[in-house]
Amino acid sequence: MRAFKESMLKLITETSTNLPPDVRAAIQRAKMRENAGTRAALALSTISDNIRMAEENVSPICQDTGMPTFEIRVPVGVNQIRMKEAIHEAIAEATRLGKLRPNSVDSLTGKNSGDNLGPGIPVIHFEQWEKDEIEVRLILKGGGCENKNIQYSLPCELEGLGRAGRDLDGIRKCILHAVYQAQGQGCSAGFIGVGIGGDRTTGYQLAKEQLFRPVHDVNPNPELAKLEAYIMEAANQLGIGTMGFGGAVTLLGCKIGAINRIPASFFVSVAYNCWAFRRQGVVLDPDTGEIKRWLYTDAPEVEDTPASTTTGLVGEKKGNREITLTTPITEEQIRQLRVGDIVILNGLIHTGRDALHKYLIDHDSPVDLNGGVIYHCGPVMLKDKDGTWEVKAAGPTTSIREEPYQADIIRKFGIRAVIGKGGMGEKTLAALKEHGAVYLNAIGGAAQYYADCITGVEGVDFLEFGIPEAMWHLRVQNFAAIVTMDAHGNSLHKDVEKSALEKLAQFKDPVFV
Repeated sequence: MRAFKESMLKLITETSTNLPPDVRAAIQRAKMRENAGTRAALALSTISDNIRMAEENVSPICQDTGMPTFEIRVPVGVNQIRMKEAIHEAIAEATRLGKLRPNSVDSLTGKNSGDNLGPGIPVIHFEQWEKDEIEVRLILKGGGCENKNIQYSLPCELEGLGRAGRDLDGIRKCILHAVYQAQGQGCSAGFIGVGIGGDRTTGYQLAKEQLFRPVHDVNPNPELAKLEAYIMEAANQLGIGTMGFGGAVTLLGCKIGAINRIPASFFVSVAYNCWAFRRQGVVLDPDTGEIKRWLYTDAPEVEDTPASTTTGLVGEKKGNREITLTTPITEEQIRQLRVGDIVILNGLIHTGRDALHKYLIDHDSPVDLNGGVIYHCGPVMLKDKDGTWEVKAAGPTTSIREEPYQADIIRKFGIRAVIGKGGMGEKTLAALKEHGAVYLNAIGGAAQYYADCITGVEGVDFLEFGIPEAMWHLRVQNFAAIVTMDAHGNSLHKDVEKSALEKLAQFKDPVFV
C-alpha cells in the first residue's frame, strides 16, 4: 500500500481544515433561526467566516486539533501493523506542516512530544470486515468539548430534573442534563453522541462512535429515533445558545446508540462535540492505499442565510456598543464597560494557559503585564524560512481551567482584561470587580478569524512548556470579543446558566412512560 501514508495525510489535512457538508448545513440552519444583531447571530456569522477562511487557507479550523481518533475497517489479511506505522508518520508530518497542533503531553512530566505521538496517541481502532476495501474515519475532538463529556450511573438525582430512573425517561433526563452542564464551555452550539449501556469504558466508546454518524441520518431503532428527535427539540428550548451567549439554538445534532449491560450497572455516557465538528472519512483501495472516494459528501439543502445576519462581530452595532481599546488599558476605561459590549482590541496581548498560570503564581512575569491582556490561547505556530514565527491558528481555549489562579494573577500583575471562552467563576468575578478588569469572550473555535487579527509575533517565553503552553507576545489589530463578565459584578454566563436551569425544570415530568 505505497499510497496509504499520503492518503492519511490528505485525510488529516481535510479533517482539520474543512468541515463536511452535513456539519455546515447544521450551522447554516442555526444561523437562520437566530435573530439578526443578537450575540448568538453575531457569533454564528463569525463562525461562518472562520469556516470559509480555514478552507481557503488550508489551515486548522480550531487551534485545538484535539486527540486524533481513527476508526478503521479492513479486509482480512491487511497488515494493520504497517498501517499503524504509516498513520504515525502521517500524524508527525501533519504536525510539522501546521495542520495539527502538537498536543501529545507526557502525563507525569508535562513534556510535549512535539509531533503528536506518544503512548496512547493517536487512538486507532481496527475492525475486520468482508468487503474488499478499506474504510478510514477520523475525528479531531478538542479538549474543550472533551472536558464536557459526562457519564451517569442510573438511578441518580439530577439538578433541575430530580430522580432519573433506570428507564427511557431516566435516559432522557441524563441527556438533557448533559447539554445543560456543557453551557458555552464546549463551544456550543454543539453535537452529542450518547451511549446507553455497556461498562464505563465501552459506554464512552459507543457514545463517541455515534459522532461518526451523518448529522441528517435517522436512527434504525424507532425508540431511539424518537428520543433523538425529542432531545433536539427540548435542548433547544434551554436558551443556552452559541458560546453560551443565549439564543434559540444550543444543540446541532443528537445521535444515540445502545448496547447490552450487566444487571448491576446502567450507564448513560455522553460525548459532547463543539460546533467545529471535525470528522471526515475515506474509502481506500486495499492494494495501493489510494483514496477511491470520500465519505460525508452529502447533506440536505439549506436556503441561503438572509443578508441581515451575515455581519460578524466587527461593524455590527445594532443594539450593541462597540468600544475600541489599545493596550495598555487603564482602570477608568475598564470601569466604563458593561456586559454585552463588543470590544475591539489593538496592541500587544500575551497568551497564557495552564502551565503559565501555575508558574506566575510563584514567579515574576518576564514582561510587564500592568494594564495588559492575557489571552487563554494555545496557538498553532510555525517558523518560516527566515526563522520568524508565524501564527497559523489562534482561537481561545476554555477559561474555567484557570479559575484556581486567575484572581491572584489579576491582583498580582495588574491585568485589565482576560480573553477566553466559556466564562469563569465567582472568584474571578470578584477579582474583576475589586481590581477593575473584565472578561472578554472570544468566539471559540474561530482560530482563523483571530489569527487574521494578529499582525506580528513580538517574542515568546517558556517555549520549554511546549508551543501551546508557551507565553506568546502577539501584536493584534481589530481583535473583537464580547464583554461577558464586567468590573461591576455582572456575568452573562451566570445569568444564562440560571435561566437555563429554570427552563430545564420544565422537563422534570415523565415523557416516555
